[in-house]
Amino acid sequence: MKSIALQGNKRAERGSTNAKALRNEEKIPAVLYGGKENTHFTVKEIPFGKIINSPNVYFVDLDIDGSKHRAIVKDVQFHPVTDKVLHVDFLEVTEGKAITVNMPIKLTGNSRGVLNGGKLRTVTRRLKVSGLAEALPEFITIDITNLRIGQSIKVGDINVDGLSLLDAANAVVVAVKRSRVSAADEDDDEEGEEGAEATTEETAEAAAE
Repeated sequence: MKSIALQGNKRAERGSTNAKALRNEEKIPAVLYGGKENTHFTVKEIPFGKIINSPNVYFVDLDIDGSKHRAIVKDVQFHPVTDKVLHVDFLEVTEGKAITVNMPIKLTGNSRGVLNGGKLRTVTRRLKVSGLAEALPEFITIDITNLRIGQSIKVGDINVDGLSLLDAANAVVVAVKRSRVSAADEDDDEEGEEGAEATTEETAEAAAE
């Protein structure tokens, strides 16, 4: 998983009044937990915005007044009306300790069903996974080459070395739906013809007996 650097400064004061004043200065109150002790600090709004507005998930290399920490963004609180970031929780990453993140998915291949006119439907773009920090990839790759019309790939169909997928096993991740312009799948037609021929032969044999 990629890393991104972020500068922070410890908060001398806490409380709602102080937090409001910081936001007026385009600074975001934040807390780092998971280590020996919790650290309350601030980060600048614009650099942090580049992290949360990206489709990627990053390790965040925090520099808080010279103290270095590796972390992930665990929770972000937004204003209910303006969507402005109000507060950020960072979780410190410890080597050898499993962490939980929402990992983006990446689809590869050209779906057979889509080539036949089906419509690709991506139900979710992130999956909740747990694993050691050193085992976390940039994204979860899903090959949709053999996905045909009417078929889907569910969480239980996905295996990634070193990771545990925490979403429900029967949850659909991606599917191919039939559309008005979708064509018949040639293999399906062939299988149907073979089945019809076999049935006809069996019926004729039975009549002869």
